[in-house]
Amino acid sequence: MAYFLSCPVPRGGHRLPPLPYPYDALEPYLSREIVRIHHAIHHRGYVNGLNVAEEEVAQAREQGDFNLIRHWERELAYHGSGHFLHTLYWLNMRPGGPRRPPRQLAAQLEADFGTFAKFQDHFTAAANQVAGNGWGVLVWQAPFGRLEILQIERHENMTQWGTIPILTVDVWEHAYYLQYPAARADYLAAWWNLVNWEDVGRRFSRVSRWFLPPCDEPRAETAGSWFGEP
Repeated sequence: MAYFLSCPVPRGGHRLPPLPYPYDALEPYLSREIVRIHHAIHHRGYVNGLNVAEEEVAQAREQGDFNLIRHWERELAYHGSGHFLHTLYWLNMRPGGPRRPPRQLAAQLEADFGTFAKFQDHFTAAANQVAGNGWGVLVWQAPFGRLEILQIERHENMTQWGTIPILTVDVWEHAYYLQYPAARADYLAAWWNLVNWEDVGRRFSRVSRWFLPPCDEPRAETAGSWFGEP
């Protein structure tokens, strides 16, 4: 699934995506200045870092010199994950959006978390208790056929293989400290007013059938069954 573009991005050719709204559009919940700094400085830093890492990895491969490959692979994962999650974060928000998810997503949230309110409480608590900087993320776990809530402390490696993020909230301090100093819980309470449930619902509709064969009853979990093999 292409989150950014419909065509492959050339190595070193990533660009900072424009926001789908003005910097002041998320006020009063997120101020113009914090959105501007977050997007134009922090997100741009991930894009620039990703381009450098991709070019350095390609150069190492071309020259057959892998002495620094450990460093550049880490940079690739760190900046690539930062760019991916930030792009999703911006698209997951909009001013004046619906306060409830669309029907298909709402049904899955109820199936996996009991009620929408229980999902919100779980997601908020998980995001609020991320140690240090990181993310709270709702993902579709295709091999298990359900939604999961994950805490991401180091976004380059703190994840589950096979998950597809559909809703993210950034709880790095740069996302909220200027407006909500030492008050992550207040930031999260405000953030719920900005969730773009239409965007999240579209993402869920696209990924909710990935890799899973139709089944009428629980089956034994095997490596083959994860990816739709007989």
